[in-house]
This record gives sequence, C-alpha cells and structure tokens, in this order.
Amino acid sequence: MSIFLEEEISHSLELPLLWRVPRMEVRWYINMSELKQDIHPCLLEFAKLDFNMVQAKYHEDLKYASRWWRELALDESLGFARNRLVESFLWIVGFNSEPKFGNVRKQVTKTAYLATVIDDVYDVYGSLDELKLFTEAVQRWDINTVENLPHYMKICFFALYNTVNEMGYEVLRNNNFDVIPYLKKSWVDICNAYLLEATWYYSGYIPTLEEYTNNAWITVGGPLLSIHAYCQLGDHEKITKEALECMTNNQSDIIRWSSMILRLADDLVTSKDELKRGDVAKSAQCYMHETGVSESVAREHMQHLVRASWEKMNTSLSSTRDVFPSSFINTVQNVARMGQYMYQIGDGHGIPNGETKNRIMSIIVNPIIV
Repeated sequence: MSIFLEEEISHSLELPLLWRVPRMEVRWYINMSELKQDIHPCLLEFAKLDFNMVQAKYHEDLKYASRWWRELALDESLGFARNRLVESFLWIVGFNSEPKFGNVRKQVTKTAYLATVIDDVYDVYGSLDELKLFTEAVQRWDINTVENLPHYMKICFFALYNTVNEMGYEVLRNNNFDVIPYLKKSWVDICNAYLLEATWYYSGYIPTLEEYTNNAWITVGGPLLSIHAYCQLGDHEKITKEALECMTNNQSDIIRWSSMILRLADDLVTSKDELKRGDVAKSAQCYMHETGVSESVAREHMQHLVRASWEKMNTSLSSTRDVFPSSFINTVQNVARMGQYMYQIGDGHGIPNGETKNRIMSIIVNPIIV
C-alpha cells in the first residue's frame, strides 16, 4: 500500500469526507499529492498557484476586517470579552471560500466577532438585571432607549446597532431590498436565547436535554450567521422575502440541523471550560442530570445525536432547494462542517490552541512555495 493511500485512509477515518470543509482540505491534498509517483508536475504546480491566488484574496478580506476591528475598538472598552477576530474570519472562510464571496467574508466576520463579544456579556460579565435591560434594548432597536444601560453595554449596543444598520444600508443600496428587519430579528432571537440560558444559570435550573437543545441551536450562532450570510449573497443571488421569512421564523430544517451539529460539536469539547467560567449546563450535563447516566454514556449519546443530525440535514436538502439558492445551501452545510473542523481538536474558537494557530497560518497566512 502506498504512503499516499495510507494517509488518505487514516484521514478519512478521523472524520468522514462529507463532514469536512472542502477549502480546509486543499493544502492537505496538495501536500499528500507530492507523495504520489504518478502526479503530473504541471497539475501540482497549478494547484499550488491557485491556492496562493485564493489565499491572497483572503489577505485582502482580512485586512478590511482588521481595519473595521481597530476602528470599533471594542477590545479596549470590553476587556473581559474574548478577542477572536482572526478566528471569526476563519469560520467565515469555511462558510464561503470562493474568491467571489469576498464581501460575505468581510461582512459576516463582523457578525461572528460581535456574537462572540455579546455571548461573553451574557455568559461572563453581565448581571441578570443588566442582561434583561440589554435584551430589551435590542428588541426595541432604538438608540434613545439605552439610557438605563451600564456604560459597557451602551458601547456594545451602539457597536451592534451601527454595524447591522450599515450592513442593511449597503444591501438596500446595492440590491434594493431592506433586510434590516430580518437582521434585527436574528439578533433579537439570539439575545432572547442567551437571556434564557442566563436565567437558567442564575436560578440554578438544569434543563432537560430537549429544553436545552431547543434553545442552544440558536445560541450557538448558526441561524444568526446564516441569515447574515444570505443577505450578503445579494451580489450573486436574488434575495427573496420567502427565504428570509423562512429563516427568521425558524422554519428552515437545514439551518436547524446544521446549527444542531455545530452546537453538539461545540459542547463535546467546551462544556467543562465553560462551566468553570460560569455558564449554563451543556448538552451532556443536561442528559446526565435527566437520565442519571455516566459522562461517557452521555458523550456517546451526543455523538449519536451528531450523526442523526447529519442524516436529518441531508434529508432536508430536497425541500430546501425550492426556497434557497445552491450557493446558500452550501454555506449552511459548511456551518456544520466548520463546527466539526473548529472543535475537532479542542476548543478552536473560545480557547485557540496551537493547532488552531497552525490552521490559521496554513489556510490564511503562509503561501505554498512553488
């Protein structure tokens, strides 16, 4: 058996090919192809040049996001929050990797970054009374109603308000479609879901697994990021009211199940760390409390739910094509795949490890020497 075939089998056994993000696999396949004796040198060189050209586009997109981040300066005002701009960008590269989707990467990286910060407001810093006030402010979406918020929450709200409205303005100007009500609704939904988790935590309540997952597929951010990505696809696809209402009313099965995969992948590696910093019980802990099983049995059940969610997401594809364009369907599938990718070896977002940094350098920073 050739070395290439051995490596390919081992790679597939680690994680099924269908569960992997295509763009994240390119460099691995190029490196492995150099082990093949029958590879055509010109084809291999072309693959390397293509990789470097696409990576150069990512550099441009990340520079834009970095300028926005520096001007926003949230990290200076909210020192308790995780600063995860580059990790957020990596997520969105996985969602929409083609060079033509540069605007999606630029804009939705902002969404992912803000979602991380606001998640920390709810999980780490805010009191329950403050969180209720912040949630109400997001629901009203009115800058004149924030006078009762503490200073750090005012800064957070204005950053969110201005960023979302600027996104909506650009879509309206370029595509003649007002998406702000739908973007706002996605933020209202996730903040309400964050607040429910905070209420559970402060009351000491441990939900059933069903209660938890019915809320947690929203708090993980899959629906939020999917809606924002869809609105940024307007340069390439027609934005429709039917699609947006399907998403904002939580009626899309493909978004639900891709988000469920993301949530379960997250919980399987982050739950202990998040419980230590003061977070609500996660899926395995909820199942253990509800059924009395051991942690190993609970984790095995979570793995079963991951596989079942993949099956349900794939089953939903046929009905989804009547509502969403193929490019967006691919984006939503990649939400699930990126969940598997980022949490394959520890918490690749919340506590970036050496492997995450290596992946960032490989995919975004370092070109292939030709």
